[in-house]
Amino acid sequence: MKTLHKTAISSAAIALLAGLSSAAFAADEPAAAPEVSPVTANVTVASNYIYRGLTQTNNKPAIQGGFDYAHESGFYIGNWNSSISWISDGYGGGGQGGHSVSAPVEMDFYAGFKKELIGEGFATDIGVLQYYYPTSGLPSSQSNAWVTGNPTSRQASGTTPSTTELYAAQNFTFGPVTGFGKLSYAVTTLFGLQQSSGALYPDLTANYDTGFYGITVNAHVGYQYVPNNVTSSVAQVTAAGNPRAMAGTYNASYADWKLGFTKDFGGGLSGTAYYTGTSAQKNGSYYVYATPNGGNQGRGNAVVALTKAF
Repeated sequence: MKTLHKTAISSAAIALLAGLSSAAFAADEPAAAPEVSPVTANVTVASNYIYRGLTQTNNKPAIQGGFDYAHESGFYIGNWNSSISWISDGYGGGGQGGHSVSAPVEMDFYAGFKKELIGEGFATDIGVLQYYYPTSGLPSSQSNAWVTGNPTSRQASGTTPSTTELYAAQNFTFGPVTGFGKLSYAVTTLFGLQQSSGALYPDLTANYDTGFYGITVNAHVGYQYVPNNVTSSVAQVTAAGNPRAMAGTYNASYADWKLGFTKDFGGGLSGTAYYTGTSAQKNGSYYVYATPNGGNQGRGNAVVALTKAF
């Protein structure tokens, strides 16, 4: 921010020298900066909704948006929403196991405290995040047979996908480089994964302001740790009666990464483009995180998005 320094001459002297009234001179003074609103909002259109490396929309576009309230004390609260399809996809999209599940929206509610406790440019952030998925048709009881008999069934066993996480982050600034390190901890089951309470997600994000046409380079790496791997035997698979099922261990933990750039167009409008991928594993011939056609939710993906902030 640039500061305008004026010559220290009184308005009375100016009036004598230039024949101007002090009132006319005062009109030339810069207007006071408008008060910054504590409420902000945003809307995004994206070619794909990727979260922690996994597509949430079966590699289709998404519409997203939310708002935030930030108090000068450091307290903040907000809501963010996106179109999704991964939950209904996990149940076959049309009645797998006798259930037709609908869950077209993700609604995130969060609150926390963010303050520069260490020093300028180093903000500490702690809070709680509730991922809420309005669903209909979700089975009322968990099915262990699905867990052992279907490659993607650990997320389609009747376990609620809604998730509560606690998080702590440390932001940093070193000249043109900014970013944060963060640790998220699931106090509930994680995104419908049966027996997954206590999941951890440490991640690191760094941004480099190139100083060239409003372009910032973005990089991210994270690791989604999911406890309690599920192992199925040949006998269990046979009993489940699923011809696509494989005996073995369903390890839901994986690493994810992202590299791209953001362009600031001004007026609150920005665009981003990035490439992302994961180490999401297979059980036999099938991915633990699978799309409806048996593909990998965590495959390499190029994404573009446009965001307007208000």
